[in-house]
Amino acid sequence: MKIDFSKSGGLVPVIIQDVLSAKVLMLGYMNEEALEKTKNEGKVTFFSRSKNRLWTKGETSGNFLLVEEILVDCDNDTLLIKVTPIGPTCHTGSISCFKDESAKGFLYKLENIIEKRIADNPENSYTSRLFKRGVNKVAQKVGEEAVELVIEAKDNNLDLFKNEAADLLYHLIILLKTKDVKLTDIEEVLIGRSK
Repeated sequence: MKIDFSKSGGLVPVIIQDVLSAKVLMLGYMNEEALEKTKNEGKVTFFSRSKNRLWTKGETSGNFLLVEEILVDCDNDTLLIKVTPIGPTCHTGSISCFKDESAKGFLYKLENIIEKRIADNPENSYTSRLFKRGVNKVAQKVGEEAVELVIEAKDNNLDLFKNEAADLLYHLIILLKTKDVKLTDIEEVLIGRSK
């Protein structure tokens, strides 16, 4: 990885992203020394323009950013660092320094689409009709899709396997909705288990 530190007076912008949720957490700057320290210690260290020194995020709060992956852009003058945050990232106590703290990724968009279909209740909506049949029917459908996924896992048709996995995820989100549970609730359980 070759970084061009010459364009902005020896500093490059660094975008910090949560490795699990894909949320953008903050933006900081690094010089060569900060990047080397980050690589060596596995904790994000910036060059603080206001303090005019190296600054390891979390050095006073304990809210470190543990490095999972470092990527460089096509011009070699911006970094994206995927991290596991230990506690909130923003000095205000928020998860992110950006106001939009909503979850990212298509599964979350799909969750919103499913919720909208259920709320709007269009007569031609499979999602709405299934949801109205109740938790037992939705759970039964999740079970059927899980069995179909297992069957496809034993075969060699990857396209069918992917389609069955997609069907299972789709129906699971509907089942979660019947229990008034969000994907972020499940994410929190998984994050808790990973610690």
